[in-house]
Amino acid sequence: MSSEDFRRHGKALIDWIADYWDTVGDRTILPDVAPGEIRASLPERAPEHGEPFGAVLADLDTVVMPGITHWQAPGWFAYFPANVSFPSILGDLASSGLGQQGMLWQTSPVTTEIESHVLDWLVDLMALPQGWRTTGPGGGVLQMSASDSTHTAIVVARSMRKDTDPSRMVVYASTQAHSSVEKGARVAGIGHVRLVETDHVHAMRTDALATAIDLDVASGLFPVFVCATLGTTATTAVDPIRPIGEIARARGMWFHVDAAYAGNAMICEEFRHHLDGVELADSYTFNPHKWLLTNFDCSVFWVADRGPLIDTMNIVPPYLRNRASDAGDVIDYRDWHVPLGRRFRALKVWFVLRHYGAEGLREYIRSHVKLAQDLADRVERHPRLETVAPTPFGLVSFAHLDGNDATARLVEAINATGTSYVVASTLGERLFVRVSIGSTLTEASHVDAVWQAISGAA
Repeated sequence: MSSEDFRRHGKALIDWIADYWDTVGDRTILPDVAPGEIRASLPERAPEHGEPFGAVLADLDTVVMPGITHWQAPGWFAYFPANVSFPSILGDLASSGLGQQGMLWQTSPVTTEIESHVLDWLVDLMALPQGWRTTGPGGGVLQMSASDSTHTAIVVARSMRKDTDPSRMVVYASTQAHSSVEKGARVAGIGHVRLVETDHVHAMRTDALATAIDLDVASGLFPVFVCATLGTTATTAVDPIRPIGEIARARGMWFHVDAAYAGNAMICEEFRHHLDGVELADSYTFNPHKWLLTNFDCSVFWVADRGPLIDTMNIVPPYLRNRASDAGDVIDYRDWHVPLGRRFRALKVWFVLRHYGAEGLREYIRSHVKLAQDLADRVERHPRLETVAPTPFGLVSFAHLDGNDATARLVEAINATGTSYVVASTLGERLFVRVSIGSTLTEASHVDAVWQAISGAA
């Protein structure tokens, strides 16, 4: 493909993406395909000879689009958002075009330095501890997901206990914590995971945490890691960071804060009371790809002290030796996570921050929180519905007073519209509906539409 052909097809693809975004709100959110149907439409063998690229692009409509789940639809209220913006798409395009491999500073100085600088910006924008800037003892790195960040933190916590058998180590999180904590412990070979009871607002009970730790110590086990969640997946509950951090520090445990979703809201001052005690954290993660207009994948992982992280991850074969690294003058991000190779993820974050500015991003977050609070108020005023958790951010969690069957019918009624989509979850045996407001294109009219479906079925 010549550069002229690339220009022509690239412009056609940009037009195709723009047309998709102009029409995504009119599409049925879930694809109507059976398992295996898409594969059955593809040739049995790879092509022996090339074909015109226009034919490849045409299959975006004939092969790809029929199987697309429209995560970017304004009526997408399932899970947490994976929102996208045009500046972020263009940042990803530029990153792909530049083809950088940023494993070392030397292999791409700009990949490293823009990433370090943008993550330092975010420390300031979110009023996080200044020591987390790369100019201090800590620093930030971009990972693929919060799961990767949590897994990394657990591995570092394990490595700091070199004389302890991992099978006797214990990791703690609440019963509402993300499954990545349990998975990370399994990947790291940690022998025990304790899921701690929660209170009436579904936040970790610190008295139960302290009791669980004491019992494990008395049994000859070694508590090494505790995770506090800022915005749980089911209900966006916020664990009490300060008392959990104090317990962790008193017992010599690694303290990790998982703020994958709600951490985005910390760009707004009015939500920062949830950060009380965050200076006690050894590590912290949040996902701009969830709620900060930056497309997947993009997860920020900060550490208060980068020394243990680098000590855990650093292995230097001869072919990676270079003068800048040996002198200690640069950051080599390959030492900050499991993969060696890494792409220029920071470019799209840089584009987003510069295009929208902090105030534009604050307005975006605040608009979704207001829509969620308005919907929660409607639920509370309805005689046959009730919220099952507070609404501190953009998630409304509620159930039908007549029980699980009636709640399940609400989910069916919403999803039957085709242009709104939600999922259910459970608290104990109770089924409830999650309406997660955070898609890029979602406005009040789309929340009104989902409410019409809810109230009509209730």
